[in-house]
Amino acid sequence: MRYLLSMLTVALIAGVLIARPAIAADRPNIIFFLADDQRFDTMGCAGHPVAVTPTLDGLAKEGVRFTNMFVTTPICAASRATLFTGLVERTHGYTFGKPPISEFHAANSYPMLLKNAGYRTGFTGKYGIKDAGKMPKVAFDDFHEVGRNPYFHKVDGKLRHEADISADNAVAFIHDNPKDKPFCLAVCFNSTHAEDSDHVDQFPWPPAADGMFLKKTMPRPKLDDPSIFDDLPEFLRDSMNRDRWHWRWDEETKYQSNMRAYFRMLFGLDAAVGRVLDELKAQGLADNTVIIYSGDNGYYMGERGFAGKWSHFEQALRVPLIIYDPRQPKDKRGRVDEHMVLNLDIAPTILSYAGVDIPKHYQGRALDGVVAGNAPTEWRSDFFCEHLMNHPRIPKWEGVHTDRYVYARYFEFKYEFLHDLSKDPDELKNLVKDPAYQTVLEDMRKRCDEYRDHYASPAAKGGPQ
Repeated sequence: MRYLLSMLTVALIAGVLIARPAIAADRPNIIFFLADDQRFDTMGCAGHPVAVTPTLDGLAKEGVRFTNMFVTTPICAASRATLFTGLVERTHGYTFGKPPISEFHAANSYPMLLKNAGYRTGFTGKYGIKDAGKMPKVAFDDFHEVGRNPYFHKVDGKLRHEADISADNAVAFIHDNPKDKPFCLAVCFNSTHAEDSDHVDQFPWPPAADGMFLKKTMPRPKLDDPSIFDDLPEFLRDSMNRDRWHWRWDEETKYQSNMRAYFRMLFGLDAAVGRVLDELKAQGLADNTVIIYSGDNGYYMGERGFAGKWSHFEQALRVPLIIYDPRQPKDKRGRVDEHMVLNLDIAPTILSYAGVDIPKHYQGRALDGVVAGNAPTEWRSDFFCEHLMNHPRIPKWEGVHTDRYVYARYFEFKYEFLHDLSKDPDELKNLVKDPAYQTVLEDMRKRCDEYRDHYASPAAKGGPQ
């Protein structure tokens, strides 16, 4: 209790509004589903020719599917910290090998604020971060971390896949929820992340997907021409993106086997989500529970000669987002929305749905108004993105993504990219040296500097000044 009070004191000193209690009947339940390594197009509702995702397709049919959802750092640790804190990596400061998220940012994470406001909070699955605020013990009423490596765990003498275990925990949480107590539950899967320690069985799937795609020939990636890889600078050709390509996609038999396994794993994840939604209906809670589904980063499935994520191209940055609010009238549902939205927006969206004040230092925007069809007339037209992990096989970079242009600089190599999406949506042409784009290049450099300096400033980080 003393530690909890210290966390709240830090937030109050900073002048951040702590969550205001509201009447329970006015507050929806919220479930946030998060997939690992799932990019934007790998759903049936997004038009993928292979993916079988009936549960996600159903959510999209009844909710809003966002087609321009991006992460600001394409790696799980930094992205998941962003999801909790509403801040970019440069501000919250966390990725692999970095100190934990600060006590201040833990105190102002969305689960901590919801718990303070009277919500019952739960978490199951991949946590993926370290924090000085001891969030698993302090911010969650019910916390079950489920890891991979291996994907199958022995439960009551039987082997269970992590996706099924996370669904089991979620079902139990919903079943046991006290009557008239609003809840927020995060179900953060390890699926569809590869099992990196096993180069033979890299995508272990749940039993629900046994036998799927056996006779299906997996299509080759759109950006499969070797010349695309050859055109990249050496520091990207000789990076972890290429290392893992050799693990997964570098010859046809391996490619076909691993792609089938990946989509089996995705189907198993979809089935796990379906089980959780079925429990909501069984408990009579479906009509007052907002569902949010997204991914922690994108994924290369052989495009550009890559595997993994980490770099600035769309396949790494763009992820799915579906929000279903059953309280919305029918004419507001089933929409496809093109607003530029970010993983920065998840925390403020959850707080807004709950009627909880959003901390002033958050960098994202609540999306509940967009879901309701009442989007503000002024909306973002660009965002800052970066990857700052210290790793000899992952080049660091920072950049800006607009509606039309993508700029990235790999500053340790003094190398820049500039893409014009209106003419080159696949980001194949680097326009940095094109005379016709020098004004655009200077503008993008300046914008990147502004974002970088602002997000690194003490004011952006919050806390006592």
